[in-house]
Amino acid sequence: MTTVVEVCREEEAPAPGQALSVVVGDIPIAIFNIHGELYAIGDICTHEEFPLSEGDMVDEYTVECALHGAHFDVRTGDALSLPATGNAGSYPVWIEDGAVKIELPA
Repeated sequence: MTTVVEVCREEEAPAPGQALSVVVGDIPIAIFNIHGELYAIGDICTHEEFPLSEGDMVDEYTVECALHGAHFDVRTGDALSLPATGNAGSYPVWIEDGAVKIELPA
């Protein structure tokens, strides 16, 4: 079972190449806009608690954690380099009726 949550209005979504940090319940989520396509992953680095949304994009689908330089795939949440390991989490995200929505596990 899943829960669909509106996280912001479409006009508040990040611009291409940018990220937006939102908190749903107690879950921090980073929403990335890559060429007009939205991706949502957990907003906390798996190495140390630091927001991935504050990192820089190092290539088309890779964000670098600003704290220690670990890389994450914004499509899957997978850690791509040390010192991070594992997965930050990934969430389906879409725009519907002018709202950005995310699907969370219940």
